[in-house]
Order: sequence, then C-alpha cells, then structure tokens
Amino acid sequence: MIFHRYRNCAVAVAAIALCGCAAALAGQATGSRYSSMGPLERYLIADRAAEIALARSAAPPSISRDATVLVLTPRGYETAATGKNGFVCLVDRSWQAPLTDPDFWNPKVRAPTCLNRHAVRSVLPIELKRTELALAGLSKTEIVARIKTAVDKKELSAPEIGAMSYMMSRDQYLNDADPHFQPHVMFYMPSAIEGSDWGANLPESPVMLGPERLSDGSREPVIIFLVPVSRWSDGNAASGHRKRHGE
Repeated sequence: MIFHRYRNCAVAVAAIALCGCAAALAGQATGSRYSSMGPLERYLIADRAAEIALARSAAPPSISRDATVLVLTPRGYETAATGKNGFVCLVDRSWQAPLTDPDFWNPKVRAPTCLNRHAVRSVLPIELKRTELALAGLSKTEIVARIKTAVDKKELSAPEIGAMSYMMSRDQYLNDADPHFQPHVMFYMPSAIEGSDWGANLPESPVMLGPERLSDGSREPVIIFLVPVSRWSDGNAASGHRKRHGE
C-alpha cells in the first residue's frame, strides 16, 4: 500500500492503504494541510532509475531483485522491469491511505512496497484503481466511495489468503510527523476479520491494527495488520522503535 504521526498501528484502508501504508495512524496531530491533490508533477519521480531502486528497497534483495517493478507516470503505474518470482514492487503515493489520514494528498509521501503473488492478484488491482481515480481528479471521498462500491459488487476482490507485503525501506517517507517510521510487513485480510483474532493492539503484542471503520460506521473492505521487524531491507538494524498504545 502507504501513509500522520505513526502511533504504531496498522492501516486499515478502504482501498488498501497500501501506502501501506501504514500511515494511517502515524500522524493524527498533523492536521489537514493537504486538503486536495496538488500538481501532478509533485507526486512523480523524474528519475526512473531512482524510482525503480526505491521500489526495490521495500524488501530484502533476495526478494526484490527478481520482482517486477512498477513506476508511476501521468497515465498511472507502468511496468519498468519484469520479474520472475511473482512479487511486484512499487512506490505507493499518499492516496493509498485511509480517508481520514491528514496526509492523504501529501505529495512528499513515498512508500516503497513489495507485494507477494497473492497480494498482486487481489490487492494490487485496488491500488491501481485508486491511482487511476486520483489521477482522474476525483476527491478522496469519491475515491473511497467508488472503491467500496467496486468491492461490494465484486468488481474488485477481497484479499486472497496469504496476501502480504514488505515495507522495509530505510528511504520511505510515510508522513510529515514520523517520515520513516520503522520497517514492517503487512498482512491483508477481508473486513470480516477482527483485530482480536490476531491479538492486535494488546499490550506487548507486536501486531498493530488501525481504524477498522469508515466515518459512517461501516467496516473497511480490507483490513491490514502490520507487524514491525527489527531490520531494514539493507540489513541494518532499525533503532528507536516507537512505543505503542500509550506505554
């Protein structure tokens, strides 16, 4: 997915935050400076090679070097490198975040994510659709509503069993308040799954879960559980992990 002051909670996103966005919980105090989408060029990365490298940094080289890589263009994501292991790496932008995320339109967000084949089949289509709608100029409310409708009509599928992704890049920028957060992996689940099924957000539990409901009280179509890991994709130790749940 992609992207608040991380309060160490995973992102539950109607369209899959994949910004992974884990950014949904990170910065509740940043306000809403990004009320609408800015100029498109601010969301693009001019250096194609740099975007490919950033996308690959989402996962350890043993995974990402053989992955397919997508890059964002004014027409949407395009394949920049064809892989052979079933993984797809890309740099998520801010619109993969939950509707309530104040960084929803933050053009600085860069969330390298590497999805396994189960997520490629069932989660990536939602991300690509969100991107299509964002580039078409729709508001965030319209984007979330259209994704929810498409999921309800089964035009977009629920996450497959085993769908997950890596977000382990030291160069990720997930929000203004806590840009780099920490390395983590994400697991995508249908909305029927409860946080308690994973022991999420309990004291000392490493599993985090963000808001499970939209502002109207309905459940998110997709739930994302986030599990922090101790090292970045380059093998360096991640220090200064945030405290959780008011500890």
